[in-house]
Amino acid sequence: MRADEIYIVRTGIETNFSKTFLLAASIIQDFDKPLIIAVTAGEENVVFCRLYDAVTKVRLRREWDKDADWASIIHDIQTRLGGVSSTTPSTPKLSVVPQPVHPQDLRIKNIRTLLDYPLDLVKEWLEFQDVDRPSLLHISKINELVKTMCLAWAADKCESPNEAESLYQKHVVDAVANGADELTAINGWMQQLQSAKAGAV
Repeated sequence: MRADEIYIVRTGIETNFSKTFLLAASIIQDFDKPLIIAVTAGEENVVFCRLYDAVTKVRLRREWDKDADWASIIHDIQTRLGGVSSTTPSTPKLSVVPQPVHPQDLRIKNIRTLLDYPLDLVKEWLEFQDVDRPSLLHISKINELVKTMCLAWAADKCESPNEAESLYQKHVVDAVANGADELTAINGWMQQLQSAKAGAV
């Protein structure tokens, strides 16, 4: 969590604050997005928790259910958070649950591996975009990264950068737009450039 200063939140598992927090958190699918946690006063010394999407300021709401299965809700939230181990008797102890790799992160990893493109250069490129992984980028930026990696590989395979880019557009971009598998298209493009270079020697 990020805040303007350090805050310590202490609450018991049986409190209304915890239960309203858990109910709202149970509908969140992506905990990478920023949240606003607000305390709302109830009657006398009772406080409730409200969660908001920090970007849209929309409240994340789930109907109050005093008979909810709290252990299951905690388990589901911890699973989405990556599996946080708990030793509290009221909650189940969980092992770390690996998160599935985002398709766009896997896409960049596979293409980078195929091209034998340096990981450090990918990280540096992402830093310029103010992100630490491709899946946080718009698809157009991810496509730009793929093109950057491919044209870097082709730099010494063609007589001119324009030729490499033209062949990339035709054999990769256009082929993928027509339903071809991207890795297969890139592999075919690489073989074509290597064959052309070998023939020119």
